[in-house]
Amino acid sequence: MSTTTTTTTTVTKSPGDAPRTAPARPAPSAEGRIGLRANLRHIGALARRNALQIKQDPESMFDAVLMPIIFILLFVYVFGGAISGKGNNDVYVNYVTPGLMAMMGMNIAMAVGVGINDDFKKGVMDRFRTMPIARSSVLIAKIVVEVGRMLIATAILLGMGFLLGLEIHTSVLHLFAAIGLSMVFGASLMWIFILLGLTLKTAQAVQGMAMLVLMPLQFGSSIFAPTTSMPGWLETFTDYNPLSNLADAARNLINGGPVAHSVWMTLGWALVITVITAPLAVTKFRKKT
Repeated sequence: MSTTTTTTTTVTKSPGDAPRTAPARPAPSAEGRIGLRANLRHIGALARRNALQIKQDPESMFDAVLMPIIFILLFVYVFGGAISGKGNNDVYVNYVTPGLMAMMGMNIAMAVGVGINDDFKKGVMDRFRTMPIARSSVLIAKIVVEVGRMLIATAILLGMGFLLGLEIHTSVLHLFAAIGLSMVFGASLMWIFILLGLTLKTAQAVQGMAMLVLMPLQFGSSIFAPTTSMPGWLETFTDYNPLSNLADAARNLINGGPVAHSVWMTLGWALVITVITAPLAVTKFRKKT
């Protein structure tokens, strides 16, 4: 009789043989603050994306191209004679063209709010918010492209102005200073309309609210006519109207005259508007559902 002995061998795995798991990648929101260089790179990529959208949809440039032509022809030939006297349209051209530079920024800024609202409806902004990019870069890229559109509108406006008799009584550097001041102030206004686009539910509501803001500021200013003929209470309003300050600054830079007060007032308004509305817009962009 034979006996069979079965030997059981127990294999123990060493700690080194334990299965390895890939480290979890932090969510985009937990990746820390994005550096300045990366932020600028994101702004550049998003600005290029917005510019390509305009290239694919040239009709989106109609307002920037046609609006300055229509406005300067309308105001010079319809209102110029009544304000400056018949046969003095060239005088009114030098008055109204710098004022219309301020108006261009206001109208282009309104389009930014409508565009932001429409992008949210299409889900474009939701896709951006899932990416590991600074939230502010999405909005800043939008402003960069819109400032480019504003430059095109201003160039067309000045071109029409020169055709109608606009003269530069100072220097080309003063003209560039007037253009730069208009760009700075226009960019600050865009934050207001971005905030409106993020807050209001529809593009129609953004347009309606924008018109309620635009109309009093534009016509209660020195853009189209001197304020000396206005009632006292309205003249006081125009003194504090930022569009009046910008129009007066651009007008004096082109035609000659004291510019220090109006320039500093315009820059002060631009700074205050940006400091208040930009953080609110970025916060609303993060939390918008």
